[in-house]
Amino acid sequence: MVLLICVPGPVLAQSCLAPPRPFLPSDSRSARDYTDIIRGDFEDYIQDIQSYFRCLDGERARAFEEAREVSKDYGRFLQLVGD
Repeated sequence: MVLLICVPGPVLAQSCLAPPRPFLPSDSRSARDYTDIIRGDFEDYIQDIQSYFRCLDGERARAFEEAREVSKDYGRFLQLVGD
């Protein structure tokens, strides 16, 4: 954690963590016994996976912009060293 404090903000990429898949029991009795819990788990998963997709989209856009800037920096570097 101490090392993360020393790293400037833009250097740290956003961490997008995929939500765990909801558990689906293989037998119908358990599914019926825990219907409300299982339904809630699936609904939570659907919301969480949508957030995950938005995170991935945002991270992709950030990384693309960073790569574009680094490419420009590299071009300036090559000009500086005469290559």
